[in-house]
Amino acid sequence: MNSIGKLISFINRIHQKELANKLRDYNIGGGGHHSYLKTILMNPGLNQDQLTCEVKFDKATTTRCIKQLEDAGYVERIVDDNDRRSYRLYPTTEAKEFEPVLVSILDESNQSLACCLSEEEKEQLRTLLQKVYDNYNAR
Repeated sequence: MNSIGKLISFINRIHQKELANKLRDYNIGGGGHHSYLKTILMNPGLNQDQLTCEVKFDKATTTRCIKQLEDAGYVERIVDDNDRRSYRLYPTTEAKEFEPVLVSILDESNQSLACCLSEEEKEQLRTLLQKVYDNYNAR
């Protein structure tokens, strides 16, 4: 029997691969690009440090993903008026128009993850995973 960590890792890799395939046609790469875009859509004007904290990736990954989303026409970086070394991140019109598609893809993907579970089991799984996450995050 596989360990909990290994099962979570396996599921995450499969899930990320499927998401990358679904998002490829929209010029959004794998590696969590969708997480960055969704966060910027929900929080226009946040800076890269705030984004890094929100999505729980490292600064180098954030910089790389933002550059790729910017090149794809989904994000624009604007120099922060209060700190000229910092950039504020905003979704472009293209990103805003794409948002319903992104939400649909992410919802469908999440539903397929747990389609074999009852509603009660899904809630139990969410509760247990949140408990594990909260414990890890408190360290």
